[in-house]
Amino acid sequence: MSEAPPDSLIPYDEIVQEALRAVVGRVLREVEASGSELPGSHHFYITFKTGAPGVSIPADLRARFPDEMTIVLQNKFWDLSVEDTLFSVGLSFNQVPAKLVIPFAAITAFVDPAVDFGLQFQAVELDDEPEPHDDAENDLEQGDGEGVPSLTPPDDGSNVVTVDFGKKK
Repeated sequence: MSEAPPDSLIPYDEIVQEALRAVVGRVLREVEASGSELPGSHHFYITFKTGAPGVSIPADLRARFPDEMTIVLQNKFWDLSVEDTLFSVGLSFNQVPAKLVIPFAAITAFVDPAVDFGLQFQAVELDDEPEPHDDAENDLEQGDGEGVPSLTPPDDGSNVVTVDFGKKK
């Protein structure tokens, strides 16, 4: 009889994915440091989620590739810039130059076919950012003057409670 292993309280999968994405960052940093010159016959296919948070690509590319896109870094790319969490690069699409910003967390595959090297990643599921909204227009009430905050509901029928930590006088 074999028992199923217990669920891990340590997120090993996430740790490994993060470490492998760091490999991509290191490789791109080395290319950046060499003046964006790829050594030998190396070239990279980088696949990423176009709708992932932090991805910045032209609207026409996002329309053509609403889910995932693969770019090639080989002969014609420029302005490669690598930061801790993302990289940006200039590429040409149908002879129209474009700047792409791609967080490492958005990458789903990295391949260097010149040396038969490839990495596959799970897409990072990030919480959706909240929808933009107008600033709250809460009416602030004064505290009781004794350092106790007032918790007074506004009389406009809403269910918002205003908290004001008044200074002790």
